Amino acid sequence: MQGSSTDFLLCAVASRRKVPILTTDDESRASLSTTNRASPAALTVGVSASVTDDRTRAPELNMSLADDYRRQFAMRSWSTVFSLLPEIDGQLVLDLGCGVGDQAIELTARGARVVGIDANHELLAVARARGIAGASFRMGDLKTPDVEALADGIGCSFAAAYVPDLTLALSHWKTLLKPGGWVAMVEVDDLFGHEPVRADTRELLAAYARDAFDKQRYDFHMGRKLRAHLEQAGYAVTNAQQVPDRELAFDGPADAEVVDAWKARLERMASLRNFCGSSFVSLRDDFIGTLSRADHRSVARVCCCIAAV
Repeated sequence: MQGSSTDFLLCAVASRRKVPILTTDDESRASLSTTNRASPAALTVGVSASVTDDRTRAPELNMSLADDYRRQFAMRSWSTVFSLLPEIDGQLVLDLGCGVGDQAIELTARGARVVGIDANHELLAVARARGIAGASFRMGDLKTPDVEALADGIGCSFAAAYVPDLTLALSHWKTLLKPGGWVAMVEVDDLFGHEPVRADTRELLAAYARDAFDKQRYDFHMGRKLRAHLEQAGYAVTNAQQVPDRELAFDGPADAEVVDAWKARLERMASLRNFCGSSFVSLRDDFIGTLSRADHRSVARVCCCIAAV
């Protein structure tokens, strides 16, 4: 349930990664197929590199990506998210977008058996190498995963924003759950919603977000839409709330670790750089400077929805 690299960036459908995230960048991973998508667990909101690029680069890059997942995992409020889940002791949980297995460790520690599914074979190799008792990991398409047994719950973090047809995917996930099964989803809303930035920075980021949505690469406002998608797919939402986040949704000046994480994210977002052209450096510097200001405030939110079949 990690993500884009990013984390139980948990798209916990009654089930981290993530944001988003987190490859060239997060939002460019529009397809969740096994052949052309890096794990969403990282949302790593914006930290990973494309699967194709990953396979042609040195192993050190893959380990760096795994390290980014772990650092970002520590910045999420997972204790809050896990406290919202039903009792999972003895349950079978599908961890969609499992990344390097951070959520699997937490889930198995609470007594669950976990099947982690991800589309990035490098991240899966890291997860398997950790030897997590009670967890297995496999390659799979997150929209239509293939499993042998019905699960009690599904967890998916920071992956929903990559799925333009999320309601359709959620409808399929229902067929993977036992009667009374649950789903837990976590997604960021308005990733770049940090103020006070310059007007030109705000306008350029908004245009970039519209372009990503129009081309079905990424929905920067998916967090606020989770409840609607779940209800449209026939789930009963039992809990929906915002959760604190040290990196993605906070007020006041960011600490050095958070600033460094954002710098790395922006540098890896090739599609943002290409979209902004010669304005990228100015935008980047303004955004990073805003995070360090005493009057910084976050419009971005991390949203969590728990739902039942």
